[in-house]
Amino acid sequence: MASLEKIKMRHVRLRKRIVGTVERPRLAVHFSGKNIYAQVIDDVTGRTLAAAATTEKSLEGDKSLRANCATAVTIGKLVAERSKSANVSKVVFDRGGFQYHGKVKALADAAREAGLDF
Repeated sequence: MASLEKIKMRHVRLRKRIVGTVERPRLAVHFSGKNIYAQVIDDVTGRTLAAAATTEKSLEGDKSLRANCATAVTIGKLVAERSKSANVSKVVFDRGGFQYHGKVKALADAAREAGLDF
């Protein structure tokens, strides 16, 4: 079985248990080959409350931003700051089927250090 299929299966299995509410929205992360995406989502209303990605215009000029641990730290801090400005301090972490290791752990630790509680 290919690794993408395994990631998809793990994500489906996780999403059965993880649901973002108004009180604790879901911090969903996704890693492509080149980019990192993070969103704080309220699943009840279906709204994205805060988001950060390496594809943003403000980060686009920096050529050192790749899908690595250093960039994951930057995105984690950025999504935490934007969540705080949207009055969100507690979230549920959705690792998106990726193993909690490396980039995923770096993003989660950076978001915790920046003030998100999960």
